[in-house]
Amino acid sequence: MPEKAKLKAAAVRIGTAVGRAERTARRVGKAAQVAREELAQLTKQVEALARELKKSSERLKRAIR
Repeated sequence: MPEKAKLKAAAVRIGTAVGRAERTARRVGKAAQVAREELAQLTKQVEALARELKKSSERLKRAIR
């Protein structure tokens, strides 16, 4: 019987470790998803600013002529 208790204790430790690893993996995955979305939004903003700068510089060139 004592060996059965040791096996059960080992199984509990393994299960706990697996649970922690899964929880951490989910958190990392969620953080990566949020970062990806934020990066996409920032990319859109930068592109919009680049277009606006291009238009402004064209207007300025026309005004200087």
